[in-house]
Amino acid sequence: METASSATLPDVASTPASRSQSRHLADLIAACAVNSLMQELATWPKPGLISHVDSGSHTDMDAATLQASAEAIRPFFAELALAGAEYAGMGRLRSIGVRAESAMMSATGGINTHRGAIFGLGLLCAAAGLVAEKAESGRIFSPARLGAVVSQQWGEEIRQGPIPLFSHGSSVLRRYGAGGARAEAASGFPSIYEVGLPALREARSIAPHDAEAARIHACFALISKVEDTNLLHRGGAEGARYAAEAAADFLSNGGIGATGWRNAAAAVHAGFVSRRLSPGGCADLLAMTLFVDFLEV
Repeated sequence: METASSATLPDVASTPASRSQSRHLADLIAACAVNSLMQELATWPKPGLISHVDSGSHTDMDAATLQASAEAIRPFFAELALAGAEYAGMGRLRSIGVRAESAMMSATGGINTHRGAIFGLGLLCAAAGLVAEKAESGRIFSPARLGAVVSQQWGEEIRQGPIPLFSHGSSVLRRYGAGGARAEAASGFPSIYEVGLPALREARSIAPHDAEAARIHACFALISKVEDTNLLHRGGAEGARYAAEAAADFLSNGGIGATGWRNAAAAVHAGFVSRRLSPGGCADLLAMTLFVDFLEV
């Protein structure tokens, strides 16, 4: 298994031709990022989360809000990919992220829909911009593990960066000691590579003709394993424990391989909604898992 320290970063020539190619690749990478967000949104049932079917545990946003948000931040995913191709430091990436958040807030009327995705998926876009290539078929791909590239290239700056005083993640960090998105990114996104991707690929062998089922399986796996600061913020330690146990029970009872599994998944979803629990961090990780799954060879 490749680790963050073993990832080799390429030598990118800074020529007009390579910059033009980087611009084209950046647009393709941004399209992949937005498509990953749209695939996550189109997945139901996901416990407590927004989909095309319902708004889950949320009363201030719906699928249309998330669609508008994703389109508003598309140009910034491309900008992050370009910055990655130019070996930009975290200061520049943060500046792009701040502008992406502003565009998100304008598109949603001040609702935080994708702050976590701007950070995590944005870093993966930057990593893809640094290493991605284009095959003769026209498909873009990453010859390196993107999480390892993030950790090697920006991990130390992420660890040492400023902690927002008033975000949900930082308040949970102070109260519960949860590492959150910063620790996840600095470590190379272990939740993607150790939980999300294995679950997604396992599910394809269980339900090879049902892409939505594979996404649902990966979502439940992430909820069962990840310390989600959104769950801690909404439900405290008890709510987070309930969420993890409910997701684990679904999987241990056969998951998407069990008879009537969609009804069982919908029942878990209803339980989350009744408790106002929303694993938003796991939703972001599911989108990031789909992005990595598409790009990495």
